[in-house]
Parts: sequence; structure tokens; C-alpha cells
Amino acid sequence: MSATPIADYALVSDRHSAALISRDGSVDWLCFPRFDSPSVFGRLLDDGAGHWSIHPSVPYRVSRRYVARTMVLETTFRTETGVAVLTDALLVGPDNGGHRLGVGVPRVLARRLAGIEGQVPVEIEYRPRPEYGLIFPILTAADGGVTSRGGAEWLVLTTPVPMDVSDSAGRGTGTVRAGETLHFGLHRSTLEETPARVWPQGELSSRLDATIAAWRSWSALHQAYEGPWRELVHGSGRVLQALSFQPSGAIVAAATTSLPEGVGGERNWDYRYAWVRDASLTMAALWVAACPDEANDFFAFLTTAAPSLSKDRVLQIMFGVGGEHDLSERTMPHLHGWRDSRPVRVGNGAWKQRQIDVYGELLDAAHLLADQIGDVDEDIRCFLVACADIAAERWTEKDQGIWEVRGEPRHFLYSKVMCWAALDRAIGLAEWLRAEDHVEFWKRTREEIRTTVLSEGWNERAGAFTQYFGSQDLDASALMMAMVGFLPADDPRMLATIEAIEQRLTDDAGLVYRYRAQAGVDGLAGEEGTFLLCTFWLAQVLALAGRAERARTVFERAAAYVNDLGLLAEEVDPSSGELLGNFPQAFSHIGLVNAAWAIAQSERREAGRIE
Repeated sequence: MSATPIADYALVSDRHSAALISRDGSVDWLCFPRFDSPSVFGRLLDDGAGHWSIHPSVPYRVSRRYVARTMVLETTFRTETGVAVLTDALLVGPDNGGHRLGVGVPRVLARRLAGIEGQVPVEIEYRPRPEYGLIFPILTAADGGVTSRGGAEWLVLTTPVPMDVSDSAGRGTGTVRAGETLHFGLHRSTLEETPARVWPQGELSSRLDATIAAWRSWSALHQAYEGPWRELVHGSGRVLQALSFQPSGAIVAAATTSLPEGVGGERNWDYRYAWVRDASLTMAALWVAACPDEANDFFAFLTTAAPSLSKDRVLQIMFGVGGEHDLSERTMPHLHGWRDSRPVRVGNGAWKQRQIDVYGELLDAAHLLADQIGDVDEDIRCFLVACADIAAERWTEKDQGIWEVRGEPRHFLYSKVMCWAALDRAIGLAEWLRAEDHVEFWKRTREEIRTTVLSEGWNERAGAFTQYFGSQDLDASALMMAMVGFLPADDPRMLATIEAIEQRLTDDAGLVYRYRAQAGVDGLAGEEGTFLLCTFWLAQVLALAGRAERARTVFERAAAYVNDLGLLAEEVDPSSGELLGNFPQAFSHIGLVNAAWAIAQSERREAGRIE
């Protein structure tokens, strides 16, 4: 059973694929060549699904960090006889200049083991298991490495430590001494490509150094935020950048699949895809945490990925990172799941759902990023205009809502509010979109939505805006009403909703549930943890209401759950305080960035530095 705490993992990324590496120096998750490709190492979800570990062969203590202003991992092992540092990165292209991070990646996971003090005995274990652990490849020792063939994968491990190969695994031991450096690399290709190769030690060294330089160059060029929690905001910006797929402009919701929302439960989903909602909110968060020079790529990606918009007058809510539409969900019965949380799923059935809120997030991002996007081509312009028109046409329909319930469709409050936001932003962009002739229709419909939400979304018995029309159930997504400007945060109805959520939708630690899970509403059994995004939302809305001190308190409650590298999962177990859900989670880092910005702005207003 895979049981390593989620918080024990680190992320490395080349903006094509991602690896998760444990505190013990084990690569327990790696998907080549894309985020959503089958895993080569999958011990994250089953002990038998593959890993690649490098660590001392004697007792040791561990500390780790990201190399400053990068997503390159540095793990320090301390033993009684010495100190060694392991540096891990997925290599990026050599000539990024800080602008196009992730261009020309060689599909290599590079690992550098450096002796710092004394000597450290080490052991290496290499167990590739392609296709989510289904394939036990043929391993063959080669000069300077080990070749692996199985399925569609051609893998070559570069290793200066000789490996004994048997049972589809390689094992080796050695000693690293002060001043000595050993370079390892895993190079991947397909049967159709030039075969993977053993890399010279010097080339691995120079490419790893170039990867560090590329991340630093990108950070120096793009990260200018200087408000409170600066390091957390910058780190979150780099995480969001690391979760973007450079070739297309897509942004994945997380790097993993099936890490559960409740230990042992069935709420286990594949998040390695590009949700329109999540990606739009990511672009907006990058406006604060890092200049989003990929904004044009993102909108071009959606315009290309969504050709059904004009045919069916509906925008599919999510796509594969290459723009794929069919993300059919299947289970992997041979995998036991993290802490026996089953089923393990690949694909996500939510791609078939109707969620009418997505037009609002998309147009809100376009409104915020219009200056970065500049002049748009005719295809993007028509796409955005169509999104506004569809929001105006479909806002009266039921849908599955932001939380993608698998129960019956309902008139979810959040969906209606975001249709209002879609029209509000489109009106503001009308000249840029050359859509002035649509404005009268958009204004009229915007007012209809507002009137309906205020009359149907407010529940007197609950004393708050609720989850869906006619419901008394609270939902943290009602906080978005203030964040998009539907109502001022200090409106009495918003203040009452804030108070209701703080009092009735939080756990003992003050973290916010997105809603109280009920099988009758969401179609699923079991409970889930508190939702970090929703806790950051509460902090953000408190700041908008001019309650900066309370906002700081709520923010710090949620931010306290970052791991030692500043990474957040989706949820927190209310009993144990452990991180739960897919990791790292874009939503959580989006919430952190936006709440920090709102608190900074609120404090500046209180100090009289801005009106």
C-alpha cells in the first residue's frame, strides 16, 4: 500500500510533464512525455507501480528546498559520516532567455548527487513500470547506464554507479565523497523517435545548470509582487507556471490523479487536464504572481480546442493538454490507490458535464489580461463574443456547477453569478472585441440575471445566499459574488453570508468546507476534507469588506498547511490535519495568490495609500 504523506512530495516540471519526489529521494510519480501520459513511475498510487530512488544506505536526516527562484529540488542528506546533496530537475531547453520557459525540452529527468562533507554510502533502486505499472520492461545493462524496453517506452538510465539488473529492476551501491559529483539521468523516447541515450556526465551537468539558470531568468523577468507573503506568492506563481503545458498553452489542474479527498473513499479524480475554469483562474492569479506572457497562447489554445462552440452552442468544460475532447474515464483495478483509496481513475467523466459558469471565468480572465493579450486575431475575438452570447442564452438552464456534482443538475447560484460576470466583462470589452452591437442584449440579460439571483439565491431561513435556488445549504462559492463585483463585499447580504460560512461551514481549525457533502446532492458516498481554495476565498472577501485583520488570520490558517517547499494539495483532513487530494493543486495556489493580493490592497487602502 502506498502510504507516504502527500505533503512529503516535491514537484519538478519541464512544462511538459511532471515528477513527484519524496523526502527520501524517491521518484514516485513521473508521466512522460505529457502531464496526462501513463506513468513510468507510479508508486504514489501502488507500491508495485515503479519508482527510482537515490538515498543513503545508512540512517540519515533530511532537509530540502527549491534552489532559489526555481522549481529545481535540492535535498540534503546528513549521516554520521558525511553530507550529500541530491539535486533533481526535469530539464528545460537551453536558450529560454526567461521568456519561453519549457521550449525544446529533451525529456530527461536529471539527478545530481554531490558530496559536501565526509563520505556517504548510497543505494540506487530503479524500477520502471510503464503504463501505470502494467508493464515489467526488459532491462539491460549498458556502458554507463541501463536500457529499458517495454510497451511504447524506450528509456535509458544514465548512471555512474554500476547496476545489477534482474527482475525488471536495477540496483546499485556506491559512496559519494566530499568534492565528488555523480550525475544520473533518465531519458525517454518513443519507438518512433530517435532512441534515448546514455548522457555524458558533463552534458548532464551543464544542462542541469542551464535549467536552474532558465528558471531564475524567468522569475527575474516575471515576478515583481512585493506585498505580504512575498515568498509564498512567488512560489505559488512558479507552481502555476510549472503546471502549464508549454506546447499548447493549456494549464492542468494538478500533476496527479486519484489522490483522494477522503482517505479510503471514492472521491478520487484525475486532475491532469485543462479545465476552462481552473486555467482561466490560473491566468488571473499569474497576473499577480508572475506576468502572464502566455495569455495569448492560452486563449489561442481554447479557441483551437473548442470548435464545437459554434455547432452546439456550448463550451466543453475541459480538454486534454493537447486539446483532446474525449477524456473518457476508466478505473485501474490493478492499482491499490494511495492508502487504499479506490478506485484509481484515469480520464475524467466530467468532460461530458454542462457547467455554465465557465464563460464567466474565461471572460473575466480576458478582461483582466487584455493589455497582455493585445490585439487578438479574428478567431479569438469571435470565440470570446460567442462565449458571452452563450452565457446570455443559457443562464436559465440547470447545470452540474463548479463542484461537478454527479447528482442531478440544479440551478446553482455560482453558475448564475458567473454568467452575470461573463456579460459584465464582455460589456467592458465590447470595443476591444468589436462587439458594440451586442451590448444592448448583454446589458438587458445581465440585469435579468441580477434580479433573479437576488430573489432566488437568497434564503431567509439560512440567512445567506445558498448553494442553489430553493436550497438552505451553504456553499463557499457564494463568496464569489463579492469577488466578481456582483455585490459589494460590505453589502449586508454578503456580510451575512460571510458570517454564516464562518460559523456553519468551517471545521474546528477554522478551515472552510466547500459544502457539506451529501450524496443526495453530489451523487457520491463518503466525506471530504476542508477546501483550501475556499478558505483563501474567505480571506479574500474579508479583505474586500475592509476587514484586513480578520482576513490575515484566515489567510494564515490556510497558508500554515503549505509543506516545507510551499506546496499545497486540494484539501485538509479535518481529523489529522494532513493534506488530501491531488498535488500540487492549482486551485489552492490560485486562492493563496489572490487572497494575499486582496489583503495587500486592503491594507494599503486603510493606510491611505490608495483610494
